[in-house]
Amino acid sequence: MRKILLTSVVLLAACRAATAQQWAVDMFDHTSHDFGTVARGATATHRFILENKYLEDVEIVSIRSSCKCTIPKITKKVLKTYEKTEIEAIIDTRGEHRGRKDATLTVVFSKPFPAQVQLQVYTFIRSDVVIQPGKIDFGSVATGSRASQRVAISYRNDQNWRNWQVVDIRCASQHFEARLTETVREAGRVGYDLQLTLKENVPEGYLNEHLFLITNDPHAPSARVPLAVVGIVEASVAAQPVMLGIVAPGETVTRPLVVRGKAPFRVLEVSCADPRFKFNESTTAKTVHLIPVTFTAGETAGKVSATISIKTDSASAPTLQVTAHAQVTEGSGGASRSL
Repeated sequence: MRKILLTSVVLLAACRAATAQQWAVDMFDHTSHDFGTVARGATATHRFILENKYLEDVEIVSIRSSCKCTIPKITKKVLKTYEKTEIEAIIDTRGEHRGRKDATLTVVFSKPFPAQVQLQVYTFIRSDVVIQPGKIDFGSVATGSRASQRVAISYRNDQNWRNWQVVDIRCASQHFEARLTETVREAGRVGYDLQLTLKENVPEGYLNEHLFLITNDPHAPSARVPLAVVGIVEASVAAQPVMLGIVAPGETVTRPLVVRGKAPFRVLEVSCADPRFKFNESTTAKTVHLIPVTFTAGETAGKVSATISIKTDSASAPTLQVTAHAQVTEGSGGASRSL
């Protein structure tokens, strides 16, 4: 009887411990990722996202990996309600790690309650395929530009080098054009040059894509080799919102409208439907324009939000729109302020 009671107590404690961990597990959108097959030298990273769904602060005190082949990183350790963070799993494909390399990332929480969550990472690192550099990085490019980057793909195999091929390149995104050229096939070695070009219609924002090299390897998992594509597409001309601050009724304030370009350009016209806004335009071609915006508040208190239209001679950004904000409050009026 005593033995049965002790067993029941142990099971009850285990159930409570599992429940205590569940609050932490529930914050993650997923807890495992399979990289599949990756080439030696290639960049292989994955982000686990978690969100604090609770009223209390959440604090992560540590993250450890069961294998040196996977390096964990975190962007933020303390999360307020509804804040998010990312735990990045980085596969070391440049070291001595080869073949099947699985890892467990243990995330340790201290607040609001002690807990641990285990994230599973699976990968197979090919030693016969090498990609240099390990990813396609476009850096910062302007919208509408057809930027290109190249990587070299190498395959070494003393028996199969005559037959091995990259037969296709696939990507879920429609924003790239790929051109693959075989550069060498001799003495156990095969080489390719891959050129990836951005199309002109790529929207602004961050690039974080993967394309896949499809080879004629008979083993299906090995036939699909991922290659990361990163970068940021920025407008060739961009303008910042104008913050006018707190303004008294009847008061006039002046603030700069900042318009930047990657190359010299001219501002042709600045306009606003709200007659309380006036502008001193610049006609000189330059990369940064500081256009004075003068606002005269009316007698009614409240928030002001107006759209400013900017016409330029830039072919890729002929018209821009930004918002000007002000808060008209009761106070001494009639004065003028500028910065």
